[in-house]
Amino acid sequence: MEPQSAALLPRSGIRQASAGRGGKALGPVRVFVGATSRRAVLRGLTSAMSVVTSVVVPALALGGCESMASMNGAGGGASEIAANRSLLVATTRKAVKGARGSPWFGTERWAMTVARAQLTPPDDGRFSLAAVGLSDWRLDRVDLLQSVAALGQAASGRDVLIYVHGFNQTFETAALDAARLSDGIRFRGETLAFSWPSRAKLFDYGYDRDSAMWSRDALHTVLDTLLASPTTGRIHIVAHSVGAMLTMEALRQLYAERGQLAADRIGALVFAAPDIDMDVFTGSIEHVGPLARKITVITATNDRALALSGWMSGGMTRVGAAEKAKLKLFGLHVIDASDEGWGVVNHDLFLSNDQIRQVIRQVVGNPAGS
Repeated sequence: MEPQSAALLPRSGIRQASAGRGGKALGPVRVFVGATSRRAVLRGLTSAMSVVTSVVVPALALGGCESMASMNGAGGGASEIAANRSLLVATTRKAVKGARGSPWFGTERWAMTVARAQLTPPDDGRFSLAAVGLSDWRLDRVDLLQSVAALGQAASGRDVLIYVHGFNQTFETAALDAARLSDGIRFRGETLAFSWPSRAKLFDYGYDRDSAMWSRDALHTVLDTLLASPTTGRIHIVAHSVGAMLTMEALRQLYAERGQLAADRIGALVFAAPDIDMDVFTGSIEHVGPLARKITVITATNDRALALSGWMSGGMTRVGAAEKAKLKLFGLHVIDASDEGWGVVNHDLFLSNDQIRQVIRQVVGNPAGS
């Protein structure tokens, strides 16, 4: 068992880079992260290495899908969110000072609020500050919307990518991670960040986990609203860590009520490092019908955050740290990312690793079971 201090690190500090994109050891890399996101720095290091290293994306080796979609969903070309500079938001956090400035929404549980966040993307270009991790996405403004129904209106005629964050996140980091994800996979459609009340503190895991479960009805309402809009395209979900547990609960409820409509309109379901008890997960799979075939699980047996979560949960294996063969018995698409990590935690590879993002891009472009 790893020491607890190594298992769940704060969102800044010193990282140990264990392997480069070519698989060679890089040695210790000291990354001091202040206002700049540590994920931006990792992406900058990856981009810098790509200048001198020619890499064929190992999507097939990772078990990726066959081809890319060229219209709605993920595709090639410029990022739509970078062009539009905004994303939808649904949050069960209490607003701070009317959401007129940072931190926008705090850590208290509250009735769901919907809004549109206005963003500034990082500088573009290979030799820009963003290329070396010194420029990142910025949240500039939050414009509140009148009702949940506004989400369906905003997504009219388009696919929707919903990002559900995990443990230890502020509202702002969750929204910006949604932007990074959408930008990284070149998603074509509307992006929505669902943010539940995390305290964003290392030792408040219990509060975070309960807050996530408390928010499952709100996520169900978001999904049901989008399904009720006949003009909304496919709904894709990427859920990370504890967010995957929340998402599975909402999907159970949605399928029980909507049945085939949910099966037809839900696209890709990506569970990245899902922090869910294996027994709970296998029981839930039986209650989501054909939605189970749409699930892609990104695992890493060396995910130290999930190792700690399992220890805190009485030694129960978490889905994101389970062996690939065991998960495939349920007919799931499984990506074993154990060898793709940069550092000692390996819990957010879906944002920091180019190969994993490419797999997500393909899955969203061609959802299994659709």
